[in-house]
Amino acid sequence: MTKTPAFIAALAVATVALAGNLSAQTALKDEIRVRDGIVHVGMAYEISEKCSSIRARTFRGISFLQELKNYALEQGYSEAEVEAYVKDKEEERRLIGIARSQLARLGVVEGDEASYCAVGRDQIERNTRVGWLLR
Repeated sequence: MTKTPAFIAALAVATVALAGNLSAQTALKDEIRVRDGIVHVGMAYEISEKCSSIRARTFRGISFLQELKNYALEQGYSEAEVEAYVKDKEEERRLIGIARSQLARLGVVEGDEASYCAVGRDQIERNTRVGWLLR
């Protein structure tokens, strides 16, 4: 994928948005709601970057990330745990891999704009979390 740095930046921004007063017993990466939310944001971003006829809903994305942050706060994570999660390059690579794998399972073919557009339109039509983040 040609815009890997932009995709990584989107995931990093999503993860950084979780910063706040956080502390819990399980690792933040094991919080399914947080992990899946970040992956969905990354998937929507990737589709919006690869399909010229689909755009990301930026305000919705920001609001959704705020919801993830609030959820994480409710779970009691510490700021240090969030900071460690944000800076964890291995976790970043894992999230990118999950997002790209899910896109591939949905029919995206790297380098094929039409496949990104088809998956994006399907996600919008079905009003999935990814589709909800697109227009």
